Amino acid sequence: MNASSQTTRPLDHLVLPVSDLATARSRYEALGFTVAPRGEHPFGTENACVFFKGGTFLEPLAVADREVAEREARAGNVFVGRDQAYRFRRGQDGFSAIVMGSEDADRDDAAFAEAGLSAGRMLSFSRKFKTPAGEEGEAAFKLSFAADPRAPDAYFFTCQRINVPAVDRTALESHANGVVGMREIIAVEENPSDFQYLLQEIAGTRDIDAHSFGISADAANARLSILTPAGLEAYFGAKVEGRERGIHLTAIIFTVADLSACQAHIARSGIATRTSGNRLIVDRAAGQGAIFIFEEA
Repeated sequence: MNASSQTTRPLDHLVLPVSDLATARSRYEALGFTVAPRGEHPFGTENACVFFKGGTFLEPLAVADREVAEREARAGNVFVGRDQAYRFRRGQDGFSAIVMGSEDADRDDAAFAEAGLSAGRMLSFSRKFKTPAGEEGEAAFKLSFAADPRAPDAYFFTCQRINVPAVDRTALESHANGVVGMREIIAVEENPSDFQYLLQEIAGTRDIDAHSFGISADAANARLSILTPAGLEAYFGAKVEGRERGIHLTAIIFTVADLSACQAHIARSGIATRTSGNRLIVDRAAGQGAIFIFEEA
């Protein structure tokens, strides 16, 4: 199965390695995000997620038990193995994975293998979930992984939600900065067209928008783009760190209800911002491994 025979996939969430959850929580809350209680994986990692309406979310990811994580990585756990590899190459704060929603992770795994993009064996697991109000549930997932060996610092997987906790997440989806969701995910590479096939397979579409600064594909609920370094600078006034080849996940564009209100809220926290056209931009910092870009709906 290839992109030509798939249904366009939706963005599910993004994985952002962090040195520790306390630093990430402090940074995200200062930016005006509501951060969920700590969640622990059975393979040595932990998260504190930021949820949005429509089911997408950010996953700041930390190592909870290094010994367990290393054992799992040696045993072939792709999620933990890729996290360890990213931290070794890129440091403790960053942006390592784009995750797409799936109704059939087994089918995705077969499709990635057929396309020559499989990053390893599938992963099934469950973990406890708790809301700020104290509601608890157990979430279960099945993941299938994809990657391009020419891009060691980025990987992709689809996530099939096997069991969704029957809890009310409304409070977690409301953010003081007015963010309602993610509009576009931006990666950087010197020659984006080298990764067109990968982008098509991940988004589940053959349709590619090629332009002077890169390529883009529309997933079911967000746009995925690979820009040249010149494109990143032209659009967002940002420069890449180093010029290594391969995809580098770099920026997230959020949709906000009121950009002026968002800017005022972030300013009250003392966080530096800058503007580029009608965009508000917050550059990387400890606990925030990607450039955050805010645009009004």
